[in-house]
Amino acid sequence: MKRRRLVIRTIILFLLAVALVYTLYNAIFSDKEKVAVGDKAPDFVVTDLNGESHQLSDYKGQGVFLNFWGTWCKPCQREFPFIDKMYQYYKDQGVQVIAINVGEPEFNVKNFIKKYELTFPVAIDKGNQLQNAYGIDPLPTTLLIDKDGKVVKIITGEMSEKVIQQYMEQIKP
Repeated sequence: MKRRRLVIRTIILFLLAVALVYTLYNAIFSDKEKVAVGDKAPDFVVTDLNGESHQLSDYKGQGVFLNFWGTWCKPCQREFPFIDKMYQYYKDQGVQVIAINVGEPEFNVKNFIKKYELTFPVAIDKGNQLQNAYGIDPLPTTLLIDKDGKVVKIITGEMSEKVIQQYMEQIKP
């Protein structure tokens, strides 16, 4: 009986050690922020919920407010009305908003958009390819992309209306 307990404890200790080594390896060697300030933003094509295609490189010459979000995200819920208000003001001044939902069901996303009456393009990152390509974590995360396609700022967390306005002003061509 004692020998059996010793074997079980040894196995558990071994599994814990493997988990610790794996965690440390990932923390040290994984590239969490794949896109950094000053980098050219990776080009992508997404189809929004209205069926329109959006390619980042098509917005060259304009500022892009690229927002990654989720319907369950409370800060996202609070900031989206402000983002939409600023989008209405800045869209004719060369600032575009593209909101990328991180892989939720289309039904949930459409209900969210309808509830908040959002007018900017919203697409769903179904396989989390964009989230992974941009190294996005946590939500919300917003990238400010200038008229030349360079990332000028990466914001994580909730933004106020005043801050959103300042950021849109910053990327206005």
